[in-house]
Amino acid sequence: MRKILIVGGGYAGFYTAKKLQKHLRRGEAEVTIVDPLPYMTYQPFLPEVAAGSIEPRHAVVAHRRHLKKTKVITAKVTKVDHASKTAEITPAVGEPWTVDYDTIVVTAGAVSRTFPIPGVADQAIGLKTIEEAASIRDRLTDNFAKASNLPAGPERDRLLTVVVVGGGFAGIEVFGELRSFASSLVAAYDTIAFEDTHFHLIEAMGRIMPEVSLPTSHWVLRELDSRGAKVHLDTQLASAVDGRIELSTGESFESDLIVWTAGVMANPVVRGTDLPIEERGRLRAQADLRIVDENGVVVPDAWTAGDVAAVPDLSGGGVGGFCVPNAQHAVRQGKRLAKNLVAEIRGDAPAEYNHTNLGAVAGIGLYRGVYQYRKLAIKGFIAWIMHRGYHGFAMPMWERKARVFGNWIINFLFRRDLVGIPARDVPREAFETFASRPKA
Repeated sequence: MRKILIVGGGYAGFYTAKKLQKHLRRGEAEVTIVDPLPYMTYQPFLPEVAAGSIEPRHAVVAHRRHLKKTKVITAKVTKVDHASKTAEITPAVGEPWTVDYDTIVVTAGAVSRTFPIPGVADQAIGLKTIEEAASIRDRLTDNFAKASNLPAGPERDRLLTVVVVGGGFAGIEVFGELRSFASSLVAAYDTIAFEDTHFHLIEAMGRIMPEVSLPTSHWVLRELDSRGAKVHLDTQLASAVDGRIELSTGESFESDLIVWTAGVMANPVVRGTDLPIEERGRLRAQADLRIVDENGVVVPDAWTAGDVAAVPDLSGGGVGGFCVPNAQHAVRQGKRLAKNLVAEIRGDAPAEYNHTNLGAVAGIGLYRGVYQYRKLAIKGFIAWIMHRGYHGFAMPMWERKARVFGNWIINFLFRRDLVGIPARDVPREAFETFASRPKA
């Protein structure tokens, strides 16, 4: 049997493995997927996880539960030598080992892209993982609890100030969701007023959400402003040392919660391979998702998809001629890649990936949303319903969909849960505090 190794279990990797299970005949291939995490994260739900609308575990899909015909390895791929068709796998515990393969599929996704701004690496938190989203929720609820016992002053202001860096879809969504969540928290504290909370979004460009039209982005700005959330356009973050925010405009203030959403980059795991990489660190690919070298020559038995790949956008809508790094492309590329692999195994020609964008939809807080498709723009409650409907059904596996819709129904009936669990970041603290120790 042909040995297929999938590096990365995010959108593209998960869907590649899932569809291979469906299309492969018995004995045609043995599929192995390797990822440091035992689950796929549905990243469009991260802002709602951060805002307490979805429970963290309900926004992930377990590999082993839903990839029963695939060998799942929870570890890192630390080196790929495609010349010898071997890969080094390094587990969290134990010694690394080497596996051989016949075909490799690299779908390692992307990580947060940061800049060497003082304080960012020490103070900020990203929004690429379920752990980050859950921690943001816990930090905000904990800060409200702390601030409720303090008199008016700098420390109280710091705890009640939220900063989001980056005005793309992810930044605007988490900014709007956290503003909405904070408004719900205010209602639970008689010592904190709406005016005591401060929300700042920092965007280096002169506009937000480049995926939507300029008039639509202006509507979002007005909507956020009406809710007491300030957006700083044409502004760069100069420093965040010790939580003190210094802006390029000269403005400064302090914050205890800084969320970084200013871009992504291809997973650095590809640097540990001998596969061809373009100038932005992505694997070079042609439209049928096969990896090619700088001259456009196909690298035999090497495929890629998702955020780690520079895939030509045949629809003509991509930035720089390539598919943008989003879930819409990663999911569909994974499905196409699986079909192309099966076609190649059976001696057929692979088909090119060509998907026209279905439009952009975003939630910017409870009951508020925006949808843009070409010149059609829908705003407000209807767009919010469209956002939840689209992503609710786009969530993989029916048992996951049921859990997500269950969250929303329960929240509608009983209001969303405002409880945070900040102690889970230091779970042994309570035990260590009271544990008996041997006498000296």
